[in-house]
Amino acid sequence: MQFNGADYEDARDALRLSSQYLRVFMLMRDGMPRTLDEIASITGDPPASVSAQLRHMRKPRFGAHLVERDHLGHGLYRYTLIENTCPDLI
Repeated sequence: MQFNGADYEDARDALRLSSQYLRVFMLMRDGMPRTLDEIASITGDPPASVSAQLRHMRKPRFGAHLVERDHLGHGLYRYTLIENTCPDLI
C-alpha cells in the first residue's frame, strides 16, 4: 500500500495506516452497511481514521472499490463497501 500526504512519514506511519486499512477493509468486505462510529467501535480505530480509510478504498492504488454512502439525517451517514473483485481492470 502506498500512502502519501504532506505529513506522511513512511517509517512512522506505514505500518499503522496499513493495519488500519486492513482492519476496516476486512470488516466492510461483508457488504453490511455501517456508520463510522459502528466501524470505529468494532475496529478500535478513530472515526476520522475510518473515514480516511474508506476514502482510500475508492482510489485505484487501493483497489478502486465502490464505497456507497447513505445519508441517515443530521450529518450521519452509513457506508457500504462493494469490493472490486477485478482490480486488474482498473
